[in-house]
Amino acid sequence: MLVNLRIDFKIADIETMEASYEKLDQINKELHEKLNILEEVTLKTCNRYEIYLIVDEEVNIPTTTFIVEKNDMAINHILRLASGLESMIMGEDQILGQIKTARKNAIKNKTIGPKLEKLFTKAIHVGQSIRKNTHINEGGVSVGSGAVELLEEKYGSLEGKNVLIIGAGEMGTVVSKALLEKQTNAMVVANRTFDKAQALATELDGKAIRFDKLDDAFSKIDIVISATGAPHPIINRERLEKVVNSEHLKEMVLLDLANPRDIEDNIRELGAKLYNIDDLRYITDKNKEKRVQEAIKAEAIIDEETILLKDSLREMEITPILSSLNIEAEKIRKQELDKTLHMINTNEKDNKKIDKLTRSITEKMLFNIISNLKQAAKSDDKKTIEAAKKILIEYDTQ
Repeated sequence: MLVNLRIDFKIADIETMEASYEKLDQINKELHEKLNILEEVTLKTCNRYEIYLIVDEEVNIPTTTFIVEKNDMAINHILRLASGLESMIMGEDQILGQIKTARKNAIKNKTIGPKLEKLFTKAIHVGQSIRKNTHINEGGVSVGSGAVELLEEKYGSLEGKNVLIIGAGEMGTVVSKALLEKQTNAMVVANRTFDKAQALATELDGKAIRFDKLDDAFSKIDIVISATGAPHPIINRERLEKVVNSEHLKEMVLLDLANPRDIEDNIRELGAKLYNIDDLRYITDKNKEKRVQEAIKAEAIIDEETILLKDSLREMEITPILSSLNIEAEKIRKQELDKTLHMINTNEKDNKKIDKLTRSITEKMLFNIISNLKQAAKSDDKKTIEAAKKILIEYDTQ
């Protein structure tokens, strides 16, 4: 069984999501203790946390905090997700890279198996295909472009503004590139490695500063964009109050794109303007109507691919059965063939004819059995599949 357990921006704001991560991890831990978890992939972004599991039995997860979807619905969701239809900004491309990263991490951690490998590989392929065959991502939409639009809406023109980007990872890079067209003065600081900050600053024709020099930069900055992977806030009222005068603070705009958040809410008490991921929900998307029409085309592709992937995953259920059946049949055929050829006087040409004959007989004898098992998988006939497993696999190992 495929299970998808998640929380995202559709059912929770950033504060609720932060408070729920530990609960979601606890549910996952309990599932691992109770069930035989065969495969696992986790996906965590700025506005979602998802866990995909393959389990070998029916599972019931009573929860009102999280979304739980199984089998066909979970398949449909991951395809929609990869296509950008589940994103806060419809059609954005960043989610596709995040899904690829989740798959790579699972491979590295050795938690992915054949079913989730097929699921995630197909999702990536479908996401790429939809972007190629529709205009769902027209305009280069991303969380980065949404963030820039939000800043322009709140601040006005960004031209000539001193912008500090904290974090040179994926999100920091996306926002930085969206800022390139706005003629800002970019300063970049990496939260882990100065080399990454330097590389990004070079791309932006900006300047890299070290993380321990962050306080020195605040007093010269108009806009702060923070997107680190820190497990706790890095900016709070006390820190800003020490290094920035009160008049400048009232002019500052801070945008926190991290999850968990980098900036504490109490900086608002100083008059600074603070926005976060939740505020991106209300950005006016000029191209959304056009992409909604493209989404209809994407939905049709996803519906077809969901059926194909569902059938493919179900057929994987019987792969061990078919393998066992074919191995056993071939073993018997070969034994009887060798025995017969030792008893009769034939030449090499005749031996090949007899070998071909026995192969043909074996294939024809197995044809209906294999076809029926494939049909059972397609129609999700668990009774037939379980009976076949018991006869052909479990009995064979006793």
